[in-house]
Amino acid sequence: MKSQEILNEALSLKPQDRFIIVEGILSSLDHPDKELDEIWGNEAVARLKAYRTGKMKGHPISEIFND
Repeated sequence: MKSQEILNEALSLKPQDRFIIVEGILSSLDHPDKELDEIWGNEAVARLKAYRTGKMKGHPISEIFND
């Protein structure tokens, strides 16, 4: 069965059934990437260390969001 045929079949379903299909498809795509999480974790630690040692300055949140 081709993608367009599957889509047409899905669109003919009741809204509750379409919701179940959409949730299933989205959850199958939402798997954390452990390698990427580790990279971001290391970056966060490095930035915090740089801030605490004075190598990086912080900015007031009001400056960031233009309050």
